[in-house]
Amino acid sequence: MEREIDLQQKVTVYKKEAKIRSLYKLLAKDKYLYLLALPGIIYFLVIKYVPMLGIAIAFQDYSPYLGFAESEWVGVKHFQTLFANPDFWLIFRNTLAISFLNLLLFFPLPIILAIMLNELKSQFYKRTVQSIIYLPHFLSWVIIATLTFMMLSQSEGLINQILVFFGFEKVQFLTNPNTFWLMLTSQSIWKEVGWGTIIFLAAIAGVNTQLYEAAKMDGANRFQQIWHVTLPAIRNVILILLILRLGDIMEVGFEQVFLMYNGAVAEVAEVFDTYVYRVGIQQGQFSYSTAIGLFKSLVGLILVVGANHLAKKFGEEGIY
Repeated sequence: MEREIDLQQKVTVYKKEAKIRSLYKLLAKDKYLYLLALPGIIYFLVIKYVPMLGIAIAFQDYSPYLGFAESEWVGVKHFQTLFANPDFWLIFRNTLAISFLNLLLFFPLPIILAIMLNELKSQFYKRTVQSIIYLPHFLSWVIIATLTFMMLSQSEGLINQILVFFGFEKVQFLTNPNTFWLMLTSQSIWKEVGWGTIIFLAAIAGVNTQLYEAAKMDGANRFQQIWHVTLPAIRNVILILLILRLGDIMEVGFEQVFLMYNGAVAEVAEVFDTYVYRVGIQQGQFSYSTAIGLFKSLVGLILVVGANHLAKKFGEEGIY
């Protein structure tokens, strides 16, 4: 009996050693690739995963003086406070409205623009256009907001000056609640649509050229080739990016909204990001603001899992 137990222990140890040797061989085989990935791994560990330990304070009355260990545990009190807040549904509506406008109007544009760029015959013209449309991505939101004020301000804005010159009345672009969401979406499009074409251009470049030749032989014109060859070939890339975008549905960009925020549009401009800044940073309600952040993350997680499940159900690859 003892010999059998000893033999089983030796087999278990041997299997563990075999797994370790196999893992070591795998790491050694692709060591340069893993070294290349190491900065990204460290970034995600330090910036994304280690701070997740702070989620605990969403269930505490956290005090910086007492720390994590001695702060009082209050369970879901802060979540109850959030859902009972009369401003919750207003903030929730504004956040979703801005995100869905970006999803509806902004998300398809990089795909369309990438296809248009791919159809250009002149490489010089194509590269010139790409360079021009990439540039706004490198501008900070402070500069974008400044340009917006210079263009749309009621007193000094260029567009209003042109309207007055032609005999029209000035328009309140920046203080009109009815157009605030559209203005934010327009800013995002102008700043990021060019940069968003990079992934789609790379996906299109990987399409087998023989498919286009076969489509030409079947009498397909350029539009039909795009519809029946290009789009199906990059469909999985589009779907993956759409699923990832759904995960950020509660993230509308604090800096952009904060810079464009003013009292006249407060009712449509208050989103979770600005609300967290106001109650978390300005008022020092760390536990409450952490609970809000956790709620946002849970909503994003549910949307990603649900969208990925639907993608799998319809025969697509999804993200996992």
